[in-house]
Amino acid sequence: MAVLVAGLDLGLKAWAGRALSDGSTTDLGPLQLRLTFNPGVAFSLGDTLPRAVLLGLTGVIVAALAVFAFCFTRTAALPFVLALAAMLGGALANVIDRAADGLVTDYLHTGWFPTFNLADAFVVTGAAILVVASWRASATTDARTGP
Repeated sequence: MAVLVAGLDLGLKAWAGRALSDGSTTDLGPLQLRLTFNPGVAFSLGDTLPRAVLLGLTGVIVAALAVFAFCFTRTAALPFVLALAAMLGGALANVIDRAADGLVTDYLHTGWFPTFNLADAFVVTGAAILVVASWRASATTDARTGP
């Protein structure tokens, strides 16, 4: 699933790069399609770091996430597997996109939040599912073992 997430986002980034390169926007109700490029990570943090440093750091983080997901998901419940796959796929897509020119392509704009991409949405959604699934698993374990 992580490969599917990464492929979908990279395909959309390629499309946005072609379709929106003239500065046009497309209104989709609560979202607009608008092309921007982010030299940093979330909210442009680290945008002044050298490209190689930022790419190296994000690459190490993605590699660590991949190793953790590979080891952990062998025995994990489905929500954990899906959450880690979403996070890994999104993070991998952004690293691959950054590797080309040091920039991450963003194309989803809300008007009130910084422009982002589908990979970002998968990372955040995966993290949220991971937190909720962990909380639920902990509550279930506590209920079984008692006070």
